[in-house]
Amino acid sequence: MEISRNTMEVAAAATTALVGAVVCYGSLENGIAWGESGPQPGYFPFCIGSLIVAGSLANIVYTLWKGAARASAVGPAGEAAGVVAAEPFIDGTRLRQLAAFFLPILAMVVISAGLGLYIGMALYIFYAMRVSVGYRTITSLLISAAVVLINFFIFETVFLVPLLKGPILEYFGIY
Repeated sequence: MEISRNTMEVAAAATTALVGAVVCYGSLENGIAWGESGPQPGYFPFCIGSLIVAGSLANIVYTLWKGAARASAVGPAGEAAGVVAAEPFIDGTRLRQLAAFFLPILAMVVISAGLGLYIGMALYIFYAMRVSVGYRTITSLLISAAVVLINFFIFETVFLVPLLKGPILEYFGIY
């Protein structure tokens, strides 16, 4: 499977347009008109969101126009040169490598939301060391435990910033 650069440009522009639309929608709650003392609180965020949407739509139009121009390219002798291959963004091999990197991080986020950050961190580090890199199991366990303990000490005692513990640590009385 190969994803073209134009496809990714349209997807990125659509994503930023969605972000701009969310900003615009959120600013409607605060008012976007001019009041007696000047602009209402949502006026400037609405303007910024509108600019983001407009820029994103311009990028989509430009990308589609560029793709159409590439498809209708004419050769030097005047004959249609046919469809010129779009520049690839990612191929199957790179997509698998990206998934092998991204999916464990996504799993860590999901696990951390349910079981707490420290459990998610420990499982992710263990997976990365044992499965991805190939360290021995005991080495992976020890290093993941050490990293979690160091982070716990730094955040909970030095900075006094409590991170999400989750039900497992709370069961053991670690709040």
